[in-house]
Amino acid sequence: MATVMDYRISPYPLRLADLKVDPGKLLMKSLQITNVGHLPGRTLQNHRKRFHQWALVYISGGEGYYQIGDEPRQHVRAGSFFWLYPGVEFSYGPFDGGYWDEHYFTLLGPRVEEWIRDWDIDRSLVHHAEVNESFFGKMEYIYRLMESGIPADADRAAIRLESFLYELATSSRAPRIEGRTQRTLAIIEDITSSLREPLDARKLAERHHISLQTLRRTVQEFTGYPLNEYVHRLKMAEAKNIMINSDLQIKEVAEALGYRDEFYFSRLFKKIVGVAPKHYRMEMLAGKHT
Repeated sequence: MATVMDYRISPYPLRLADLKVDPGKLLMKSLQITNVGHLPGRTLQNHRKRFHQWALVYISGGEGYYQIGDEPRQHVRAGSFFWLYPGVEFSYGPFDGGYWDEHYFTLLGPRVEEWIRDWDIDRSLVHHAEVNESFFGKMEYIYRLMESGIPADADRAAIRLESFLYELATSSRAPRIEGRTQRTLAIIEDITSSLREPLDARKLAERHHISLQTLRRTVQEFTGYPLNEYVHRLKMAEAKNIMINSDLQIKEVAEALGYRDEFYFSRLFKKIVGVAPKHYRMEMLAGKHT
């Protein structure tokens, strides 16, 4: 890894590496790392600086601030990561008289914006992850790959960086995901305990102190199905259990699950299960299904 001294940035040696091969030699077309660096003990502040490429910045020690244009300053601490990107001005750095330990990765390719969109990473916010000892080894390995001058290693560095960012993103979202998951699980438990009743989505939302729109969105994000379809699928699964383990008539099974119309229930059952209720029961009792 190349080492340079620049006392304007830090009193310690800086570790820098850039892409040493023709980008045309790389197999990874959607993501390329053009520069990486470790700036230990950085003291320099940047004011209203513009960038031509995307960069991911991870702070492993110290603290400071991050500001986009004239927006409010955001606090940066050990474990924080943030983005630099074209089109706006950035002011950032350690607090006056302080320092931070900075790791940066300058990037090209559409994969970066896919991360932002698909991984739900707000590019305008400072994200607070953890300071994990394993992160240092992962970043060191990326530095060494970039320094090698071998095209395949530059591709490997890009793949490693994606994995590293995934860990950062999941680490930063863990508390939010945990809270959201607990609420969602409570909703799902409520639904499954009420299968013998007609669905009243509005009352369900009120019980969990959320809007009807939030209820529908939460269930679909968690299960992959719209609320009504998910409830129907749960009811059909319960219907199969009832038919196998009781002598209730199909009409009675439908009524037990909150369906007043036997024919509507039968159509739903066939659509979801693949066979009509009567045929399902006969085949199960004949041992054709397990």
